[in-house]
Amino acid sequence: MSPNPLPTGPVRSAAVVNEDIRRLARGAWGRPFTDDERARYEVLLTEWAAADRAEMTTAA
Repeated sequence: MSPNPLPTGPVRSAAVVNEDIRRLARGAWGRPFTDDERARYEVLLTEWAAADRAEMTTAA
């Protein structure tokens, strides 16, 4: 089992997930991510990549 499972439920757009990534980064401005923030970032990055792929597939 993955240590950072993807959230279940409706798929969010890449833009919405990107805004969550930006908000997380702004909250840590000027300091390294904590372990919890890094774990959240990894989940968000995976979610963003999946959303981006899905949007590219539906746009093609």
